Amino acid sequence: MPDRPAAEVRIDRDLIRDLLAGQAEAAIPGASALPLAKVAEGWDSEIWRLGARHAVRLPRRAAAAPLVLHEQLVLPGIAERLAASGVRVPAPLVAGSPAAGYPWAWSVVPWIEGARAMDEPVSLRGAWAETLARTLAALHVEAPPGYPLNPYRGVPLETRSDAVAERLTVLRAAETLSTASAQALDAVWRTGVAAAPWMRPAVWLHGDLHPGNLVVRDGRLSGIIDFGDVTAGDPAYDLAVAWLAFDAGGRARFRAATGERYDLATWRRAHAWAAAVALMLLAHSDDDPAYFALGRDAAAEVVSDRPR
Repeated sequence: MPDRPAAEVRIDRDLIRDLLAGQAEAAIPGASALPLAKVAEGWDSEIWRLGARHAVRLPRRAAAAPLVLHEQLVLPGIAERLAASGVRVPAPLVAGSPAAGYPWAWSVVPWIEGARAMDEPVSLRGAWAETLARTLAALHVEAPPGYPLNPYRGVPLETRSDAVAERLTVLRAAETLSTASAQALDAVWRTGVAAAPWMRPAVWLHGDLHPGNLVVRDGRLSGIIDFGDVTAGDPAYDLAVAWLAFDAGGRARFRAATGERYDLATWRRAHAWAAAVALMLLAHSDDDPAYFALGRDAAAEVVSDRPR
């Protein structure tokens, strides 16, 4: 089970200030002199807070470099569609290009104030379930040709069956999952695979929708971040958030707020995707206790909600 990949470039204050001085001053006067502090380092990117209102997002390895380009391409349009929901997304204010020895595209984005939803008790999250449902309704519209392709997100479930089976085997062997839990997760996955597939045009997807990428403030959903995996396809992938973010009560509110937009087959596929994401988190979060806990809790929600 791999740890987080090593960074392939050195990112520090001097580098960022050089990038800002060369490319951001027109959009944000004085950008290169604003306070700068590193706030996050994930598998793919680093986030540095810039003053009170902005952040700088920079890939830390080559595999992540295209993801920033995808965000720069599609987030302005997504932000416009989601504006009426009151939920903000980090649409780039500066679409930076390689310079100062840094090899990839980078962005300056709005800072969205709040905390990760995964740091909020699950019992409180149902308060914004309807807001998330409305936001996804605005996001899940037909995507035009040329959208960013992603071979792992929003695709037919059967294409991921080998990966799911392998993770179930590994996690059971490591005793991370009990035999009963592994069998229950496998049953959810198989029910989703057997459900009717998505036959309508591909719709826009966030592609990594879980409570680590949802921002909450004062009991409401204030933002959705990290659109690096943005793509288009089956909306069931995003709807897996019903099990990743909510308990049974919150999930019921979320599903009710979607109305008749999604049919039963879509919800069965969403349930299966939630099982797959929970397994992925359990398999690849040895170095991050918070995400391991998210995977554990999501697996419990998936198992407790039997296929229908």
